[in-house]
Amino acid sequence: MGQFLIFVAVLLIYLITITGNLIIFIVICLVPQLHTPMYFLLSNLSMADIIYSSSTQPKLLSIIATQDNRVTLPTCITQAYFFMTTAACDVFILTSMSYDRYVAICRPLNYYMIMNRRLYVLMAAFSWAISIMNSLMYSCFISTLSFCSSHTIDHFFCDLNALYAITTSDTRIREIIMIIGDIVLAFVPFSLTIASYVGIIRSILKINSAEGRFKAFSSCTSHLTTVMLFYGPILFLYTQPKSIDSKTQDKILSLLYMAVVPMLNPFVYTLRNKNFLGALRNMARIKMTI
Repeated sequence: MGQFLIFVAVLLIYLITITGNLIIFIVICLVPQLHTPMYFLLSNLSMADIIYSSSTQPKLLSIIATQDNRVTLPTCITQAYFFMTTAACDVFILTSMSYDRYVAICRPLNYYMIMNRRLYVLMAAFSWAISIMNSLMYSCFISTLSFCSSHTIDHFFCDLNALYAITTSDTRIREIIMIIGDIVLAFVPFSLTIASYVGIIRSILKINSAEGRFKAFSSCTSHLTTVMLFYGPILFLYTQPKSIDSKTQDKILSLLYMAVVPMLNPFVYTLRNKNFLGALRNMARIKMTI
């Protein structure tokens, strides 16, 4: 019974994630009023979250349903590739969105001149390109690992650290490269996001009226909420002391940022977003009229 409930819970989370993010992507693509820098970056975040969730959750559902946890090395490499690509892309897109909010609040008169189409398209293209190249590098690392025989990966997906833990290959150089990669692809973007919000808060505090401060802050609450949801579990996961008892906790935190956060993003960005909800209602009315 417990296993059935877990399967239903994971399935519901996955279906909500795919449906919510797909709706965001389609509505932004079809509604001209939403062809702005913020919504363009949001559509890329939604597409990344769809691939992000699909790289791990279908396999997890299969394992829960069939109890068959076997996975071939090529399948493992493929899963790791798509997971790492979209995880890194999420980081870069969120950083780009923080810069967009910084310009909108700190340089409002020059917003459309700074955040022109060429810039925000380049931001998205850069995010995907760097993420893809980074994942290709790690996929090559995984493909060269040696394994004596079949092994049990102490995780519910092909995590890079879990694979390094069971290989017979010397992974010291790969682990050093992974640390450098984490600094470049995670710490630096996170620091830029924090710096953007420091500038945003300073600008908001300079606004004289309480109504003006509230209006300015409310324009970035959705993004700030997503940043906290995304980085919170990751920071806790990588800063807590490692112990035998922490492995189960690590898996729970991994499931949180891999499954729950992508599911919540559509709600965070749409429930209080009047522009998006208005566009969605207009599309529904047009469809009913037709």
